[in-house]
Amino acid sequence: MNKEASQPLDRLNPLKYHDDLVSFLSQDERAVWEWTLSADTRAQQVADMRDSMLRNTYRLEPESHPEIYATAHNAMARLGIDAPATLYQAGDGAMNASLCFISGEVHLIFYGPILEKLSAAELLALMGHELAHYRLWMANSGAYYNASRMLDHALSYSEAKPAHRETARLLSLHTELYADRGAAVVCGDVAPAISVLVKTMTGLGSVDPAAYLRQAEELETASERSTGVSHPEIFIRARALDQWWREVDGVEEWIAQRLCGPISIESLDLLRQSELTKLTRGFFVRLLREVDVQSEEVLTQIRRYFPRLTDSEQPLDLDAIGEGKIDDATRRYFIALMFDCAMADPDARETVMLANAKIAKTIGASDLFAAALKRDLKWTKAATDKLFASAAKAA
Repeated sequence: MNKEASQPLDRLNPLKYHDDLVSFLSQDERAVWEWTLSADTRAQQVADMRDSMLRNTYRLEPESHPEIYATAHNAMARLGIDAPATLYQAGDGAMNASLCFISGEVHLIFYGPILEKLSAAELLALMGHELAHYRLWMANSGAYYNASRMLDHALSYSEAKPAHRETARLLSLHTELYADRGAAVVCGDVAPAISVLVKTMTGLGSVDPAAYLRQAEELETASERSTGVSHPEIFIRARALDQWWREVDGVEEWIAQRLCGPISIESLDLLRQSELTKLTRGFFVRLLREVDVQSEEVLTQIRRYFPRLTDSEQPLDLDAIGEGKIDDATRRYFIALMFDCAMADPDARETVMLANAKIAKTIGASDLFAAALKRDLKWTKAATDKLFASAAKAA
C-alpha cells in the first residue's frame, strides 16, 4: 500500500504532551509565559545564535552545494515551509544535524561526515526531521517554541526544580518523535527515516531498516520508560514512528507509556505534579466517604493539605491510582497519607484503618500496606491479618 497518499501533511500534528504543556504553562505561569514571548528577549536570543553559527561553522553556499540545497528545498515544500534557507557544516566529528531556530528563516547545521554517509532518500529524511522542528516551533504562533525557551530559561538558574528538568526532558523526547514523523512525511516512507536513526547511532555506511525494526520489536515486552535525556532511545523512536505511520490503534497511549510511564512521585514533571495534586485531593474525599464515622480530627488533618476541602467534592475513582497507573513509590505516598489520617484520631483509628485496608487492596497495594504497618506502626502479622480479614468481610 502506498502510505504517502494516506499520510497527508495535516496528520503531522503536535503530540498530546505538547498541547497539554502549552496549555499549562500559558495559564498557570502566565507572567513568565508573556515575558518569554517578549520581542526584546527573542531579539537577544537570535543575535546570540547568529554569532554562534558564524563563529563555529562553515556556511555552505548554494552555488557550491546545489544538490544539498535542492534537497532542503524539496523537504521544505513537502512540509509546507516557505522561508529562506542557509546550511552550515560544523567541525564536530559526530554524525548529526540540528536546526538553529530563527522565526522566518531556516538554518540547518550538519555535523561530521553525515552528508557523505547518507543516500539521497536518507538525506531527504534528515532534512525532513530537522525541518519538522521548524514547523513545530512556528506552529500556534510560536507557542511550542515558547514553551521550550521558557523551560530552558528556568533551567539556567541554580534554583531550578527537578520538575522543571523532567518537563524539559519529556518535551524534548516528544519533540523528537514529532520530528521523526516529519522525516517519514517528506519521504513518503519510514525506511529512510529509520536508516538515518541507525546510521547516526552506529556510524555505519549501510544499514537495513527492516532488520532494525524487527530488533526493536523484540524489546516490546520491556515496558520500562525511556531514560533518554534529550532523545528517546533509537529502538523506541523506530517503533513509535512505524506504528504512527501504519496508524496502529493505541499508538499515542503506547508512546505515553514508553516516554512517561506510570506516575512516579520521584520523577514528576510539571503536568504530573499538578495531576498528582488533584489525585491527592480526590483521594482524601474518597477516604472520607469510606470512613463510617465523622471525625473532626481526621478532617482537620486533611485540611492541612487542602484547607477548603469538603466531603461533598468529587471523590477519586480509585482506578486512577490502580495497577499500571502509579509506581510503588507513589503507592507508598498514598499509604503515608492513609496513616496520617488514621493517626489523627485515636477514637476513629480502627474505622479509618479498615477503610485504608479496603482502598489498599483496590489499588493493588496490599503488600506495601502490610509492610508499612510492620515497619512504621510496628504492627504484628496477626494484627495485620485480622485487619485484612475485616476489610475483606466489609467489602
